Amino acid sequence: MSLRLSVIGTGYLGAVHAAAMAELGHTVVALDVDETKIAELAAGRAPFYEPGLPELLTSALASGRLTFTTDYALASDADVHFVCVGTPQRPGENAADMRYVDSSFEELARHLQGPTLVVGKSTVPVGTASRLEQMLRSKAPGGDQVSLAWNPEFLREGFAVKDTLHPDRLVYGVHPGERGARAKALLDQVYAATIADGTPVVVTDYATAELVKVSANSFLATKISFINAMSEVCEAAGADVVALAEAIGHDDRIGAKFLGAGIGFGGGCLPKDIRAFMARAGELGADQALTFLREVDAINMRRRSRMVDLAREQCDDSFIGKRVAVLGAAFKPDSDDVRDSPALSVAAQVRLQGAHVTVHDPQAIANARRRWPDLDYADSALEAMQGAHVVLHLTEWQEYRDLDPAVAGQVVATRRIIDGRNKLDVHRWTDAGWTLRALGRPTAVAHQA
Repeated sequence: MSLRLSVIGTGYLGAVHAAAMAELGHTVVALDVDETKIAELAAGRAPFYEPGLPELLTSALASGRLTFTTDYALASDADVHFVCVGTPQRPGENAADMRYVDSSFEELARHLQGPTLVVGKSTVPVGTASRLEQMLRSKAPGGDQVSLAWNPEFLREGFAVKDTLHPDRLVYGVHPGERGARAKALLDQVYAATIADGTPVVVTDYATAELVKVSANSFLATKISFINAMSEVCEAAGADVVALAEAIGHDDRIGAKFLGAGIGFGGGCLPKDIRAFMARAGELGADQALTFLREVDAINMRRRSRMVDLAREQCDDSFIGKRVAVLGAAFKPDSDDVRDSPALSVAAQVRLQGAHVTVHDPQAIANARRRWPDLDYADSALEAMQGAHVVLHLTEWQEYRDLDPAVAGQVVATRRIIDGRNKLDVHRWTDAGWTLRALGRPTAVAHQA
């Protein structure tokens, strides 16, 4: 059954969700206060890089089921309203900044008409849904006819379209009793095609639903920092963290995913989510439960410093007068997102210590320039490597793995590369005369003819 949906917020989450819901057959009005962003999306242009989204936008717009607007009134008669605005880290604090969520709910409340369901998808501190439900019921005209559900998102950048159309689970946080039953029934209609494909549905209370996303991200962050802690031990012991990860990953209680040692995680979710989780736990008096996340965060940040130290060692212990090539600016491949990017953090630290740094990325250069205008940028990997005394591989784009080490060796000043993601073929590079370092692995020295 086709429903009328509104999507409030057309950032990364909202734009993908709106286009995907239209693809599933619903009529969708997507709303944002940013007129430029709305104009771009209405023309079928995604304001960020996400594989598959341009095609999804084009299809949804052509069907007539998707429209974009800045006017809340045009979204007022929707059966279901999805709130998809961001919750960045509050400046100078660990806690989440709730201004955008609160203002979106308050503005939406003024325009609600008749029986309707409001669904929060943003990642929020536990306790937010109960507070917002009270606000909706007090401020919305006919507030007793308004229901609230919390339906957290689990998008992976680079796979957001797939994760929205074919999620591995759906979580509904609903009010107990009849009101919650009505909310679940409406969400089941929204996701009817997805549920028919066999996607499991977990129905729970507000607080549990709010905790699912931050708990999942905290677990993933812990797993990444665990293998990076083992990387530190491997370096001290002369062991190989890649072989170690392979060995323990065969244990099905552990699994191989997220055991890739390197310079750690970044982006707009994991770092700010674990910090906000710690902050909220402190407010609830449960701060001792999450003290381990402080070390998870510390290990992650330490990896960046270690990469800088390795780069300095490869430059004969001084960056002064040296040229450093950085391959990667996005925090992960298949994305142009540079928020809390480990690659750019390392690049900036190396530059501050005196090196001439040139960065390349297949998709994220424009965003990187805006955030780090003092760095130099190149249009190709080989251009970035021109005259470099050391090359840093910091975002695992496939094109960097496919580089010809022999060709690359012709443009650098010194054939030295540090693999910050442990993804390069060691033998290909050493056979071409390169010395390769990697976090948590013994040095691979150029083969002698």
